[in-house]
Amino acid sequence: MQIWTGLHDRLHMLKGPPIPPEKKLSKNAVVALVIHCFFQIGASMSGLFLNLYLWRLTEDLAVNAVYNIVLYGITPIAFALGGWISKHKDRMFTYRLGIFMIATFYLMVVIAQEQVVTYYLLFAVFNSFAAGFYWTGYLVIQYDVSTNANRVRFLAINMVTFNAAGIVGPALAGSIITNNEGLQGYIYIFMIAFVMFLIAAFISFRIPVEKSHHKAYYLKYMGIVMRRNKVWTKGLYGFLVLGLFQGIMLFLPNILLFRTVGREDWVGYLGVFFSMLIVATGYIISRKAQKEHVRAYLIYSVTGIVIGSALLLIEVKFWSVLLFMILHSVSNPLTVNTLTSTILG
Repeated sequence: MQIWTGLHDRLHMLKGPPIPPEKKLSKNAVVALVIHCFFQIGASMSGLFLNLYLWRLTEDLAVNAVYNIVLYGITPIAFALGGWISKHKDRMFTYRLGIFMIATFYLMVVIAQEQVVTYYLLFAVFNSFAAGFYWTGYLVIQYDVSTNANRVRFLAINMVTFNAAGIVGPALAGSIITNNEGLQGYIYIFMIAFVMFLIAAFISFRIPVEKSHHKAYYLKYMGIVMRRNKVWTKGLYGFLVLGLFQGIMLFLPNILLFRTVGREDWVGYLGVFFSMLIVATGYIISRKAQKEHVRAYLIYSVTGIVIGSALLLIEVKFWSVLLFMILHSVSNPLTVNTLTSTILG
């Protein structure tokens, strides 16, 4: 009995103190996490290898660069339109529309196959609207399903869930690509991604629609809001810079990894390793982060990314790319979580 009692006490210590009631997540918050999990399974398979697919077809970084410039250049317009739709319909309408459009996007990639390169600008435009609608809806839902008391915890758990799902995707995708001749493996993973997005869309119907009589869309007054709320505005500027960086990170590291290791499956396995680092970082944030220390968190995270980037200036070899990705995987979750909690208040 003493042995079992001692074991129980040790397990209780490992679990940590109980979570206060005000920090517990609601049913809708849990559903939102599940949706994001399936979304990330599809995204980690397809998004990770779509840019690599374009590069394999062309071996031209300019194609990837232009694709991402168009994608992120038009996305702000999609966000504005998505916000208008959310006000006149509901944020769930915009959210579901975004998921269905992303599913349709990858179905079109499967149908087009190598012709994607011919029409890559049209694909970029369509994907930008799909992503804009999805993230407009999801960012509103993040606020709706969380409270001031549990928002930092929700965002951290969301990051853990998001990247835990991402652990499965890259390894599976890399294995599928390696075990199929030519580029056929890419088509298979895009098809699986299409199915994952459909599942996420159907699960989203578990979050009810909340009709609002307030249809006015105050986007034109954002300049006034920005002038009155300096902290919020600085957070927006931070997200602008972060977005430019994230756009590069969507395609360049995976291409650099492929060029240094020469195999898609190793790109996938390394993606698993980086996702595990992100999950571990997100877990620590969820248990230890304090809202009053946000500026210190930003300094730590930015310093880590700057050091990692400086390594690539020395030489682009496996060791420098690996160290850069490790520092990015540890630092980036802290940056995103801090900026998001600042924006949401």
